[in-house]
Amino acid sequence: MKLTRYSDYALRICLYLSSQRERLVPISEIVEAHGIPRSNVMKLAMDLVGAGFLESVRGRSGGLRLARAPGDILLGDILRQTEGEQPVIDCTDCLLAPSCGLVCILDDARKAFFGALDTYSLADVIAANPSAYSPVAQN
Repeated sequence: MKLTRYSDYALRICLYLSSQRERLVPISEIVEAHGIPRSNVMKLAMDLVGAGFLESVRGRSGGLRLARAPGDILLGDILRQTEGEQPVIDCTDCLLAPSCGLVCILDDARKAFFGALDTYSLADVIAANPSAYSPVAQN
């Protein structure tokens, strides 16, 4: 399964915010730190706030922060939000679909993919290589 750029950016944003727990992070800082287009960060921020992963504070001193502890946010949950849980392949117009065994196998693979991601949180990613997510490494 190949993840979209949208999901890649969502993970980057969440990981960056995981390393910046003590403060609100301006969107402009995320744009600069990761080279993500501002429009993408804005759209993702709205999506991730709506899903309960992030909190947004408006105003001059505003910004983004995680809504929960990094250990409480699973990678699988973030990717379900950004990728959805649609089938790996669309069998709607396939003549073989009613008798094809591949549909069940691919569905099992999708479930296993998300199941594996559900065993890891943002905190697990940070713990695997803390220096990669430190503020110094971002600049």
